[in-house]
Amino acid sequence: MPAHPLGINGATLSAAETDTDRTLRSTVTNGTRNTSGLQKGDTRTVVIIYGRGQESIVSVFADVLGKPHRMADSFQGITSIEQELVLGISLESAKIDISTRNRDAVVAINAHSVSLGMPPDTYISTQCDYEYLYPGLSFSRRDLARFISFTLGQINHHDSLMSKPRTYFISTTFPDVRAALPNLDILTVGADAVELRVDLLKEPLNDGTCALIPSLSYVGEQVMLLRQRTELPIIFTTRCTRENGRFPMDNPDLYYEYLFRAIQWGVEYIDVELWLPEHIRRRLYEKRGNSRVMSAFHDFSGTFKWPSAQAESIFLESRKFADIIKMISIISDHNENFELEYFRSKIRTEYPGSPPLSAVNMGETGQFSRTLNKVFTPITHPLLPIIAAPGQLSAAEINAALSLLGQLPKKSIYGISSPYSRIATPYAPFYEKCFNELGLPHQFAVVERQLKDCSSIEALCNQKAFGGAYLSPPVSLASLMHNSSFFASLNNGLGPSLTEAARTIGMVDTIVVQSGSSPPSSAPPMTPSSPNKDSDTSINSGINGAHGLSPSSSLIFDNANWRGIVSTLTRDLAPSAYSDRAALVLAANADDAASAMYALKALRIGKVYTVGFKTPPNLARGLEVEPFNSLESLQRARMVRDKASPFVIISALGPDKSNIVGMLVRVFGGSRGSSTQIRKVFLDLADGPRKGDPSLIAEQSGFAAYGVADTTAFTTVETLRLLVGQNVPYSFVRLASGQGMF
Repeated sequence: MPAHPLGINGATLSAAETDTDRTLRSTVTNGTRNTSGLQKGDTRTVVIIYGRGQESIVSVFADVLGKPHRMADSFQGITSIEQELVLGISLESAKIDISTRNRDAVVAINAHSVSLGMPPDTYISTQCDYEYLYPGLSFSRRDLARFISFTLGQINHHDSLMSKPRTYFISTTFPDVRAALPNLDILTVGADAVELRVDLLKEPLNDGTCALIPSLSYVGEQVMLLRQRTELPIIFTTRCTRENGRFPMDNPDLYYEYLFRAIQWGVEYIDVELWLPEHIRRRLYEKRGNSRVMSAFHDFSGTFKWPSAQAESIFLESRKFADIIKMISIISDHNENFELEYFRSKIRTEYPGSPPLSAVNMGETGQFSRTLNKVFTPITHPLLPIIAAPGQLSAAEINAALSLLGQLPKKSIYGISSPYSRIATPYAPFYEKCFNELGLPHQFAVVERQLKDCSSIEALCNQKAFGGAYLSPPVSLASLMHNSSFFASLNNGLGPSLTEAARTIGMVDTIVVQSGSSPPSSAPPMTPSSPNKDSDTSINSGINGAHGLSPSSSLIFDNANWRGIVSTLTRDLAPSAYSDRAALVLAANADDAASAMYALKALRIGKVYTVGFKTPPNLARGLEVEPFNSLESLQRARMVRDKASPFVIISALGPDKSNIVGMLVRVFGGSRGSSTQIRKVFLDLADGPRKGDPSLIAEQSGFAAYGVADTTAFTTVETLRLLVGQNVPYSFVRLASGQGMF
């Protein structure tokens, strides 16, 4: 069991880390945290325990972590000095001394192939820190990268989710998740997490009946299958019989056994019911590692009242061992919805430092409360076999209700393109499909701007119904602000707010409307663009007019593309694989390279070789940059070894330069980083017809290759989150690519 749990926010960053590292994690846009979510995490030596004939899994773990590996005979003598290696120990050898290992130096992961049979070795499962279940030889590297990145504390979705204006989770109510997998891309549109109702699973037995309680073996396989098909966080729920579930209540230790195993499996959230004994709740909270605890209270008696002392007492008891507090009650009187809102307001005022509260009323009468709850509202979907709780609504139904109540006004959202970007611009039907699937009232249109004229962008933004826009290709901040009296007049003459990414990169690809006079209280202030104080502000009359942008709204300039690049680069690799390594960036100018440089900085790349552009000081800050300005400098970089050799190559050159890109890929190909065990990475951001395929050359030269379709899909996910505050899974976006989206 994890005897060395990480802190609630992962590993603590040292004082020596740069200001850039801090700002990458802290900026908030439109209530959504503008962060890569990347952390240094657990730096202990990773030891993989493997089963008979499964030695190869050790090399895959090492590849995902970007480290070499070797085999060891025992845990004895392993220290944190060996953290640059991934060590493998056979199951039989691990049994000898796993219990006496140095837990401060070693994190032990039991990698078990379900093809060898279930359950895994019970003793090893009990003793290891984490357990990774995989189907056999054909398993998902993406799933492994997600598992290892999360369990080692290198990624953290919780903080960014809790900063969103609204979050939802969908409750899967299938007796076997295999039934949900074909439609999971559609089921999860609008959801921020997926709840696995463990108590509703039905494990078939040999005699044709089903087990009263699904075994850990069956549940483990269900978690494995679900995680391989969705990138969303999983909520692991064992709902008891008294609270509309099927788990018996006569053995509380059973809950601990299942919930703790979920922590070992790397599940992001565990649902811990409040009725469980305090020592069990405390122990799960203390041993949660990077998982988060959702303390759950459900009342089906109809006697619970929100204004009562009991309600406050339940909240106070819940917050002792919780990262999220969930309180749900069934009601019969519509006025009880308003009593809940008073309770919510009171809790927020009197206990400001408490975990976020998710509170709704059940039943048809309580549906109104589901439109007002903003933290992890449970949602359903028409494709689900049953509704998990009385009165549950879909994301589309909640958004439609909010629209009718005037809480979600109809807006006009734009895709602003140039004459040369039609291939890269997602078609309007895709956004319209997303809005329809989510029940959003907004309209979407693609508008073409003149290449060197931003006045059309200004005109679109200065509309009362303007709801935001994405710009493809991105427009430089300087071009947007040049001679723009409207943008200069925003924020009382300070100009539009800038995220740290937009300010540093200098390129804007997303314009977000921030309603109200200020950002949410949880958000640090934005950086004003600070235009010339003497700029003409006569446009203010237009802003305050009936047809101009509302005076209570402000605009935020952001850049989503760098997040798309980070997500692409960490799709099959842990973020730590890039730490302190070298990169090569190819671009015709600094503007084209800026997002890639910023993404590499977020991944803590050590050195960047550049070709074709001069790096501005703001982008170079925190990086060691060396331009290739001669054949000699190119040859020197080719000859270096270890971490000074380029591990990742990113090309932002156009498709007409594909031959040059292919040549450089060949120059640095042929080896696999500092070790023959480590695979390099190539990302081609070119879009359009080309002569030759650099990605094919990269794969032939030992690289893992990614293209613009991957980055565009991830960027689209981020753009939708920024513009409408809703999540559309990457898998759904790629599904749309089959219809010619990219």
